[in-house]
Amino acid sequence: SQGRHEAALLLYEGVAEAERYQHSERLAICQYRIFKIQIGDDQSQNVRAASIFEAFVERLNEIDQLDAFKDLANVYRSLRKWDKVDEMARKMRRKAEIQYSMKHQQKKREHNESEKKLSRPMFVYISYADLLCAGVCESREDYEQALQFTYAYAELDWVKETDEDTQHWIKLFEGWAQANVTANKLLSGDINALYDYVEYIGAPSDTAEQDKVTQLLNIMMAANRYQIDVNDILQRFETDINSLLQFPQSNDIYTKQVIPEQFARFGYELAYYYLHRGSYSDGFKHLMYSMVSYHTLNNETYFIKCMVLFERYRAYAVSETKAAYLEFIERVWIADVKKNGAIDRRN
Repeated sequence: SQGRHEAALLLYEGVAEAERYQHSERLAICQYRIFKIQIGDDQSQNVRAASIFEAFVERLNEIDQLDAFKDLANVYRSLRKWDKVDEMARKMRRKAEIQYSMKHQQKKREHNESEKKLSRPMFVYISYADLLCAGVCESREDYEQALQFTYAYAELDWVKETDEDTQHWIKLFEGWAQANVTANKLLSGDINALYDYVEYIGAPSDTAEQDKVTQLLNIMMAANRYQIDVNDILQRFETDINSLLQFPQSNDIYTKQVIPEQFARFGYELAYYYLHRGSYSDGFKHLMYSMVSYHTLNNETYFIKCMVLFERYRAYAVSETKAAYLEFIERVWIADVKKNGAIDRRN
C-alpha cells in the first residue's frame, strides 16, 4: 500500500516458500500479489509470471478469482496468446455467472460484503468475458462469431442493479459494442463501414481516450489489408495520434499491458502503410517508434518484423535514419551480449 513493491515482493516470496507444500488460500494470495508486482514491460517475464500464477488462481476465494482471471486474461491478451485469453475468459464468465446467481437468490449479507472486494460490479465480469471472447474470434478472423459475442455484451437487460456505478459500466459496454460491431464489419472487408467507424471515433463519447488507439489500430489494419487510402483520416486524427503517445500510467493491468502493446502495433501498421505508399519520412519515424517499443516489451517476434520492414525499405532511408537505426541495433546487441555474460569486461 506504500508502493514499496520490491520489499513487498521479498516478503510475499518468503511466505510463499513457507507455504509451498500447503494447499492454502494464503499461498494463493501471495502468488497473486507476486504476479501483480512482477508484471511489467518485459513480455518474456510476463509469460513466466502468468504461467506460475495460473496454477494457483483457483485456490483463491471465489470472489477474488474473478479479478484474478480478468488480470490473467489481460496479460495473455497483451501477449496475443489468444487460446489462453479464451480459456481465462470462459472460466471467469462461468464463475461470475454462479456468483451473480447466488447474489440474487440468497441475498446474504456476507455475500454482499465479500462482493465489495471486487474492483468492478459483478455483472462486468460476465460481460467482459464476452468482450474478450469477441477479441479472440477477431484474432482468428471469425468475424461472424465475434459479432455474436459483441451482441451479447451489448444486451444487458438482465442486469438487476440500478446504481450509478452499474449504469456507468452499462454505458461503457454499449459504447464498446457500437464501435466493435462496425469494426468487425470493416475488418471483414465491408469498406462502407469505414466512414461510419470514423464518425463514431470523432464523436463525443463516454469511453476512455485510450480506447482510440484500438479504434485507430483497426482502421490501419483494414487499410493495409484491403489497400485503402486513409490519408484524410490520418490527417483528421493527427492531434489524437500525437497526444495518445502520452497515455496515462495506471496500476490497472489492462492499461499497463494491453495499451502499450497496441501502441507498438499501431506504430508498425502506420509504418507499413506509409512505407508502402512512398511516404518514407513518416514511415521510418513510426517504424523506429514501434521497434523501440517492441524492444522495451521484449517482444522478439514483432521486433524482428520491424527489422525486416526496415531492411526492405532501407534504400529509401536518409543517412540520418540509417545511422539512428544502426546505433539502436548496436545498443540492443551490446545489451544482449552483456546480459548473457559474453563480453570480456576487462576491455
